[in-house]
Amino acid sequence: MRTGEIEQFEQLLEESVAFHGHLCAGQVIGVRMSMLGLRLVGIADPKGRDRKKLHVIVEIDRCATDAIQSVTGCRFGKRSMNFKDFGIMAATFINLETSRAFRILASEDSRSMAQHYAPEIVDRYRQQVHAYKVMPEEALFVVQKVEVSIPATNLPGRPLSRVRCEMCGEWVQDGRELKDSGKTMCRSCGGQRYYRIVSPGTDK
Repeated sequence: MRTGEIEQFEQLLEESVAFHGHLCAGQVIGVRMSMLGLRLVGIADPKGRDRKKLHVIVEIDRCATDAIQSVTGCRFGKRSMNFKDFGIMAATFINLETSRAFRILASEDSRSMAQHYAPEIVDRYRQQVHAYKVMPEEALFVVQKVEVSIPATNLPGRPLSRVRCEMCGEWVQDGRELKDSGKTMCRSCGGQRYYRIVSPGTDK
């Protein structure tokens, strides 16, 4: 990184660590991944004038995702970020105005290469944190230019649809309902429930 980029990185990392709660290798990777992604898709001011142009898809719910949120300003609540539960340390950055998109994957080789970039540090955890700060982007990441089609129901704005589950009566927004045997159902009633109802009220 050049001098200006190093200063920008250090500032973004400081903000990200404050947001996340501690410094870790995932924070370093997430900040650098975001800086690269923004540059590739031509977003200079993600929290300001370019905020409505940017959409990010993250593939893992780990530390790096907090860093990506901190740097880009993208949030689930703003619908400028989407989560695909792939369990891969990767994220796709999309310029909605130009459709330019890049998927950036943290290279698995970077783990073993950390010793080369910080041989003076014995502790492996601290070694990775330092190495990821100085490692060239081409060693730290795998970059893929991609095409992404984002459904209108995943973008900011008022809900485009709102239907009632014919089984439980709960309301489902933005096309997340299921159809089975002619019935409209929420995903819980369609077999994807992640909880078990113990009581219908607040009684313990």
